[in-house]
Amino acid sequence: MSYADGLMSTGETIRLRERQHWFILIWAGRYAILAVVGALVLVFLSNALDLRGAISTIAGFIFAILLIVGILNFIWVALTYRSNEYVLTNRRVMQVGGVVNKHSTDSSLEKINDAALTQSLFGRMFGFGDLDVLTASEAGIERFRMIQDPVTFKKTMLDVKHEYELEMSRGPVPSSPPLRATPEPREPEMVGDETSSVPVAAAAPAMAAPPPAEPAPARMSADEVTKTLASLAQLRDNGAISPEDYEQKKADLLGRI
Repeated sequence: MSYADGLMSTGETIRLRERQHWFILIWAGRYAILAVVGALVLVFLSNALDLRGAISTIAGFIFAILLIVGILNFIWVALTYRSNEYVLTNRRVMQVGGVVNKHSTDSSLEKINDAALTQSLFGRMFGFGDLDVLTASEAGIERFRMIQDPVTFKKTMLDVKHEYELEMSRGPVPSSPPLRATPEPREPEMVGDETSSVPVAAAAPAMAAPPPAEPAPARMSADEVTKTLASLAQLRDNGAISPEDYEQKKADLLGRI
């Protein structure tokens, strides 16, 4: 299980998971690769020049250092590349990373305003690009640099955001009305003297039980109403709902504050 899986809240599911392109791994490990190549070239030259004595010992020592440092550095770079993830859930977008010291940043779907995609010709050929997620937070932009398959990530993020806004526009689910209680039978009361056996229930017609009162709508905070109205306004502007439906829902939401 990755570090991002442990950050999931109750009811939150991962919809898409991506990493940076493998070009990042090659570029970050370029010095390690050069060190290993240099060690191999040094061995080849030592054998070709038939070095002996102290020079051969020094060359062997340099070869060992270059090889060990290069391999260890590339292992660290590979672990860093493996730990960096871009995760899209049904509630937010996250960026996690770090090998020993973990770090994560996230933005909720309701704060995402747009996503700017930049792909060069080389990026379109090899399937990577830069995705700038524009949010309403103080930072404003979260940059996903050289992410794999950025087009699919952007489309999926916008689809999940739309699903989230539709869910928010429906509002809280109202509770079911209480069941009508069955009246308990009552013994008839006797009127007049002891010889009279006319019950009160027979003297007057039985009165029908009043209908149960409708349950009051669930109360909402001002922030919840504001967010829901913003989502409804966007749906109205997109033509998903009519202006009449918007005004009716607006009046209903304002009555819940």
